[in-house]
Amino acid sequence: MISAATQLLLPVLIAGIFFHGLWKKIPVFDSFVQGAADGLKTALSITPALVCLLTVLAMFRSSGGLELLLKLVSPLADLLRIPGEILPLALMRPLSGSGALVFFQEILERCGPDSFAGRAASVLMGSTETTFYTVAVYYGAVQVRETGRTIPAALAGDLTGLLVSVLAVRLLFGGG
Repeated sequence: MISAATQLLLPVLIAGIFFHGLWKKIPVFDSFVQGAADGLKTALSITPALVCLLTVLAMFRSSGGLELLLKLVSPLADLLRIPGEILPLALMRPLSGSGALVFFQEILERCGPDSFAGRAASVLMGSTETTFYTVAVYYGAVQVRETGRTIPAALAGDLTGLLVSVLAVRLLFGGG
């Protein structure tokens, strides 16, 4: 049950911002309208990048590209003792948060949350990022077309997150 103080927190915060603006003689309504307009402009500017990303992702999954990629990386995953159950999650996580969440839910249902795969998947979800989505949104918002070394560095971070997730669960809980 949510306490009364918690329920009042957001309305009090909003009222506090409103009254602070009035006290500082800031045109609160005009500032709000300008901020909302800027937010809509930003949303419109990043929409093409998001549509492209989601389309490519759907095509990749539907074409069997994900399954092919899983077959290619499985021998390396076996060598590194990465559970095969979390490979689809590890490959999907940089591409799509919602797609990764589907794989995560499947791992928890199939293996259980207290299994090695369930624990490793949980740590992986919390320690990696939806790299391509994030780059599309933030670079699209500021209209950067060249990502430079951002994508390779972020993917290296995602790979590190995968390896350390498995290692941490193995060290803390054993198994795997």
